[in-house]
Amino acid sequence: MRPTRVDPSGERGPTKSQAVGPRWRRTSRGFYVPADVDVDVPEQRILEASMRLPEGGAVTGWAACRLLGANFFDGLGRDGVTTLPVPLCLADRGQLKAEPGVVRYRDRLDPAEVVRRAGIPCATPVRALFDVARYAPSLREAVVAIDMMAAAELVSIRQLTDYVSGKARWRGVPLVRRALRLASEHSRSPNETRMRLVWLLDAGLPSPLVNQPVFDRSGRLLGIADLLDAKAGVVGEYDGADHRTARRHSRDVARSDRFRRAGLEYFTITGPDLADRRLMVRRMQATRDRAAWLSESERAWTLEPPFGSGRELSLDERLEHRAWEIAVYEQHERELAG
Repeated sequence: MRPTRVDPSGERGPTKSQAVGPRWRRTSRGFYVPADVDVDVPEQRILEASMRLPEGGAVTGWAACRLLGANFFDGLGRDGVTTLPVPLCLADRGQLKAEPGVVRYRDRLDPAEVVRRAGIPCATPVRALFDVARYAPSLREAVVAIDMMAAAELVSIRQLTDYVSGKARWRGVPLVRRALRLASEHSRSPNETRMRLVWLLDAGLPSPLVNQPVFDRSGRLLGIADLLDAKAGVVGEYDGADHRTARRHSRDVARSDRFRRAGLEYFTITGPDLADRRLMVRRMQATRDRAAWLSESERAWTLEPPFGSGRELSLDERLEHRAWEIAVYEQHERELAG
């Protein structure tokens, strides 16, 4: 609900006396909404904060990403409880008094970098992601943001790389560049990305394949590996809260059994495990130590789709392959939805 100003008639907003009563809530200086409007809804918080923007300013960061369709950006910290302030870019000449619930950035903002969503001026996808990544609390969270905007198909790694190349002197650019080197366009959840970063940064292991379909030699899909070390023959799976149902757990057990019977070693990381990186590293390294390390000719599994024959595919076959990949990922997403 869009906040309104005091209206002496009481028709378009509260009267002066009503505004200080229990039925209205002040959102910012001069603006009010009915008291029963839920401020915990991210879009409502963003809308209320946007009323403070000066001319030429825009909502940016996580809030713009949310408005643009990246649902991962829920306005909460990693603990799922802490409320993040709404980032507002004031442009070069903007002025805004400090108020709770917002963070102010005085950065250049080209009018071409502003779009409107639900009537709210917000940064374009690539500018919003740039601001999320450069002001991120850590390198890992900058990578998570890049991965999730790529997963939402709003910003590719190439697009952000090209954008950053023109911002060499801007604050936070070295962090964004480091994050780009670690980012993946195949991650499907924040915690999948966090697991992969422990594999890379803490365990010091080679870059894995991400959400990789794996088949047996007869062409049967064994499963889609969250993380795959193809050289060693190791599969890593992030087991989130959505895996707790009996039906989903049964599918997970069946998939892990298929992987193991094909000769792949398998480890699982759960949400609580993410707080203990040393435990995760030990689990990853122990799994890799147990791995078979088979040559391609010795493996009972393959990354080739059923119709692959090793020859160069025609254009029609490549299009068919791409259509098949999309179908596999859609199947995987349906399984996740349960």
